[in-house]
Amino acid sequence: MTSSDQALAQSASSADAAPGDKPGAARGARGRGTPPAGGSSWRSRLYRWDMKASPYAFIAPFFIIFGAFSLVPLLYTAWYSLHDVQLATLDHQTWAGLDNYKNLFSSDFFWNALKNTFTIGILSTVPQLAAALWLAHMLNYRLRGSTVWRVVMLTPYATSAAAATLVFVLLFAPESGMVNWAFDLIGLDPVNWRESTWGSQLAVSSIVIWRWTGYNALIYLAAMQAIPADLYESAALDGAGRWQQFRHVTVPMLRPTILFTVVVSTIGATQLFAEPLLFGGVSGTKGGSEHQYQTLGLYMYDQGWTNGNLGKASAIAWSMFLILLIIAAVNMLITRRLRKSQ
Repeated sequence: MTSSDQALAQSASSADAAPGDKPGAARGARGRGTPPAGGSSWRSRLYRWDMKASPYAFIAPFFIIFGAFSLVPLLYTAWYSLHDVQLATLDHQTWAGLDNYKNLFSSDFFWNALKNTFTIGILSTVPQLAAALWLAHMLNYRLRGSTVWRVVMLTPYATSAAAATLVFVLLFAPESGMVNWAFDLIGLDPVNWRESTWGSQLAVSSIVIWRWTGYNALIYLAAMQAIPADLYESAALDGAGRWQQFRHVTVPMLRPTILFTVVVSTIGATQLFAEPLLFGGVSGTKGGSEHQYQTLGLYMYDQGWTNGNLGKASAIAWSMFLILLIIAAVNMLITRRLRKSQ
């Protein structure tokens, strides 16, 4: 080999090495994820097994907890819904097929609970999201103490449902409540908030509105701050005021976020339980003396734990689950149409 050939070979080996390494260092280098060279066969197999199994071991705790506390109870509830099961005699189960669902759909109490759930959901969701959007729009501009106002808005969400409901029970008390006291000042007749249908539903809805408005406002605020400022500057150059900017810039850019909050609020309204239960006091599980604010969650609790009919309660639970699946399907269709329109 000539001296020129030796120089070319030496330069090639130097080029393969990493910068700063000695010539020939790249020849013995190993890539990341490569089993150790020269090791025994069992060490190589252990290394390959570790590379394949480690990711599954890291995510296994989530699936174990999900399966133990979500999937297994869901399947067990489906099994109960097809049987005649009483709370006092869990070991004695009689196959009922779809009888629990047939009895459920022919029951006036179920349709009353479904109607109340829908009504309370509308009364609580629409004002809640409208107020949250307005508050987020106000906080999106520079205000003094904006951080303090954000913490204040999140405080109702951090408050427990029991404490919040207790306060609203005192506010809506028939005789000594502050709401009826304010009605008397302006010349209106007092309302028996627990016994009247619309009064009780408005009272329960007000608890939900108070607890969740600030939470949704912070979601809207985060989405607003992600909107490019160039859009507002262009709208301002075209002569658009704050209201026109809100209508033609903010709301169109927030459509996915608004849709998300609508779906989440609808799911929460379908599962509404704590607020009407605590608001009703002794007759909380019945949703009032005439079931005027009994939701699906209260109806399920009443059938399962008060009457002891776990089979029918399981059928109610699966009916609620199917309703949530329908809501998710509608959300998916609307989302696809919004993406196509954009």
